[in-house]
Amino acid sequence: MVVMILETVPVGLRGELTRWLIEPHPGVFVGHVSAMVRDRLWTKCCKSSRSGGVLQIWTTNTEQKFQMRSFGTTRREIVDFDGLQLIRIPPEQRSDKQS
Repeated sequence: MVVMILETVPVGLRGELTRWLIEPHPGVFVGHVSAMVRDRLWTKCCKSSRSGGVLQIWTTNTEQKFQMRSFGTTRREIVDFDGLQLIRIPPEQRSDKQS
């Protein structure tokens, strides 16, 4: 299974992803594709995202049973904590919501 989350990317890129994955929510794509297709979709999104951001999550044989990668400007960042991939909200975004 593959999940791709796109933030502020061109509409055309979202349209291209719908050829391979379904879009249950705007900017969120889900599907089951081969590793080769997953990597090619990743490359396509990275090249076409302009100033936006991309997050990709896929199932794999690790302790967490999934792996993640991100590219560009996203609202969350991936942090490695002793071999576990976790999501962190950047401090500048947390301080904006507290004021």
